[in-house]
Formats: sequence, C-alpha cells, structure tokens
Amino acid sequence: MRVAGKTAIVTGASGDLGRASARKLAEEGATVVNFDRARADGGWDGLAVQDRIVDVTSEDSVAGAVAEVVAEHGPPDILVNAAGIIGRPAPSYEATVAEFDLIFGVNVKGVWLTTRAVVPHMISAGGGSIVNFSSIHGLTGGKVVPLYHATKGAVRLLTKADAATYGEYGIRVNSVHPGSMRSRMSRAAAENSAIGPEAYYRQLVGGNPLPRQGEPEEIAYAVLYLTSDESGFTTGAELVVDGGYTAI
Repeated sequence: MRVAGKTAIVTGASGDLGRASARKLAEEGATVVNFDRARADGGWDGLAVQDRIVDVTSEDSVAGAVAEVVAEHGPPDILVNAAGIIGRPAPSYEATVAEFDLIFGVNVKGVWLTTRAVVPHMISAGGGSIVNFSSIHGLTGGKVVPLYHATKGAVRLLTKADAATYGEYGIRVNSVHPGSMRSRMSRAAAENSAIGPEAYYRQLVGGNPLPRQGEPEEIAYAVLYLTSDESGFTTGAELVVDGGYTAI
C-alpha cells in the first residue's frame, strides 16, 4: 500500500502503459481518476478507479475535469501524464501542419494543460508528485518519427523546468522514459514502419543488453516509485526503463 490514501489523476489510461500505471496505483491504495478521450475499460476488478472522458488538448475539458476531482476527492496528490500519440512515420519535411498540431497538442500541450490545472491545488495542499511520460525518443534522435522525438524532448525539459519551479511548494516533477514496450502503440509503429516490423524490432531491441521488449507493468512500477513517498528527494529526474538501449 505504497500510495494508500492518495488521490491520483492519470491521463491516457486507455493505452497499455497508462492503464498499467493506473491499475498499479490503485492496487497500492490510491484512488485513481483516469482522463482519456475514450473509456479505459481496464478491467479494474473492484479497484478504486474512475474513468472520465477528457480531451487533454482542451483547456475547458481539462479544467472542468480537475475541478470535479477536487470537489469529489480533494486536491490530487499525484498526476501521471501518460497520454500520448506517436504520429505517422515520415521525415519531418513530409509532415503536415495538421499532423504537427495534433501530436504537439496531445503530447506537449496536454501535459502542460493538465499540470497547469493541477498545480494550484497541489500548492494549496502543500505538495504532490507529477510524473510525465517522455520516451527514449526524448533522449535520442531518429529517422522514423521525428515529430514524436521532438514532443518527447519537449516533455523532458518541461519536466525539469517544472521541477525547478515547483520544488519550493513541495511538488516533485519527474519523467519516465520507456524503451520499446510490448504495447498496442509499439505494434502499430512496427506495422507502419517503412523498414517493416521485423527490422523495426531488431533495430530497437536487437542490440540491447536486455534483448527483449519491456512489459507495461515494468513502467507501472517506475511510476509507483516516483509517486510514492519513497522518492521524496527525487525531482527533475529521468527514469529510463529501456533494457539498456540508451546505454550503448
């Protein structure tokens, strides 16, 4: 019960990593409210989890949902910004303005809007923990999804800036950086890759010190650590969970 009695908002729990994180927090004692454009349908098995339809790119949608959480449960102790999309595999010069606006809207604006709505309540409560989902693609460059790299790099540095800004209020802000995970997003990226699924996976994990894909629950445990009191002196950090991909 490492987060017992805490209230957590998780965005993007209809995705595999967000759902695993929401479930783990609930299993460890938190009351969890999921913000997503579709119901997560996570099979919560009687856990203290609620689903709310929220558009993380909409200021009004986010602000209204956060206000509902505060009215029902009090100020949130935890915010996990897991919502994200990978976008179409293409060189940046082939991307359209609409594609650019969509991926930055979800991956960057969504993180900012949700954090912006939650932080005043955390300040009033005396603290909290925010975990932003970046990626190994926020640490390295690549040819396949350059706009995705750009968004995750933005999340990485927004995390550090917010950690520097809100630390005096007892708010910790950290990022997790998943590598290749066994998820629907990863499968879709592989299937849409110009080099083909087999070559895509070989490129991602073939040379890893741990030559396999990660499991969503392995990300959930990282989120659990960063949101629990065990990480009380950790802020502005990058927790990389990638099988060693970025180490070589």
